Amino acid sequence: MKEVYDFLKKCNTYYLATVEGDQPRVRPFGTINLYNGKLYIQTGKVKDVSKQIGANPKVELCAFDGEKWLRIAATLVNDDSIEAKKDMLENYPNLKAMYDAEDDNTQVLWLKDAVATFSSFTAAPKTVKF
Repeated sequence: MKEVYDFLKKCNTYYLATVEGDQPRVRPFGTINLYNGKLYIQTGKVKDVSKQIGANPKVELCAFDGEKWLRIAATLVNDDSIEAKKDMLENYPNLKAMYDAEDDNTQVLWLKDAVATFSSFTAAPKTVKF
């Protein structure tokens, strides 16, 4: 999982795919956090992405560093604990202008049953499960 975390941090931006009805939705994300042995992302509960995850928590993430790319298939699990939210915001202090660990909007979710595949044009794919 650390290898996946490090890759996503290096890329800075990854793309999260959700489903809205039968329509795929993809958007850039930048938050990735290791907390209590789990990989977390962050969003706001008022956003469409939160509603899409609530209706269908199966997602995919994709990132590219210029040479290799990473795809992750996972199920997102909501964590309403103040501690998980605080840890995310401490690791992304720029979010504190928009979010607070104790507001009704901040949402952190962890990746469950994740299958991460590193790929490139020059090497065989490598799969990591967590």
